[in-house]
Amino acid sequence: MELRAARVRYGPLEALHGVTLAAPAHTVTVLLGRNGSGRTTTLRALAGTVPLTGGAVVRDGVDITRHTAHARAAAGLCFVPDRQAVFATLSVAENLELASPEQDFEAALDAYPELRPLLGRRAGTLSGGEQRMVAVSRALLSRARVILVDEPTQGMSPQVARRTYALLRGLDACVALAEQRLPPGLRTVGAGGAAVVVYELGRGTVVFAGEAAECATPYGTSG
Repeated sequence: MELRAARVRYGPLEALHGVTLAAPAHTVTVLLGRNGSGRTTTLRALAGTVPLTGGAVVRDGVDITRHTAHARAAAGLCFVPDRQAVFATLSVAENLELASPEQDFEAALDAYPELRPLLGRRAGTLSGGEQRMVAVSRALLSRARVILVDEPTQGMSPQVARRTYALLRGLDACVALAEQRLPPGLRTVGAGGAAVVVYELGRGTVVFAGEAAECATPYGTSG
């Protein structure tokens, strides 16, 4: 997935000012930045949930700028937003069924055994961290070729968060994450799994691009 000179405007305000970046296959791409930096908007531009006002979205060399979010999902892209990422009125099992109609949840339940006793609960009654487990589980079960996740471990315990980053790094997919800071599990060189590249954004522009180990601090180059 690529953005080429991407611009996004919310009314009179431009949130992205010509952002260019690439999220390679079999790699974890981390979009870093403080609130208002444009990292979430960048992820949404890739997913197609916000339209570009300039530039292009490219997948496997094909311009998909005009493809709707639904069309991108049908073509194997899974987007997990930072809010409302589960169907609150459905049970945990029903949420997982949407990603795996054959009802084979074992991969998700092996990843998050904490969900086993919660399968019959409505997803909206779960804690924030539990809802993130359900949301990430749906992404795992989707077997999508492109997985975009905004703050995947929000509300999770440190132990579950480490497990989540290891799971995402182990996927055979193009994975892009939006984070406020670079997690230790993605910073470590030689930790196994996919390579990790980082784009740090500030005020709608890319201020750093490189490998995770090159970031000056866990918060990125300007932290």
